[in-house]
Amino acid sequence: MESMYFLIPISFLFVALAIGLYVWAVHSGQYDDLDVEGQRILFEQDDPPKEPPQPPPASAEPSQTQNEEP
Repeated sequence: MESMYFLIPISFLFVALAIGLYVWAVHSGQYDDLDVEGQRILFEQDDPPKEPPQPPPASAEPSQTQNEEP
């Protein structure tokens, strides 16, 4: 019987935590569109990437490909 005084408050904490996680997931948009996420792994996307790839940044010093002796 004494263990019930310990287990019942812990179970209330677990329930409150589960409800809090569910509310957070709903507000963060986890359940907005359930159909697309299930179909995305089955079909390839033919859309091109939204941003073109960026060229590498220019270095401050030109790279030397040959070792020249004076």
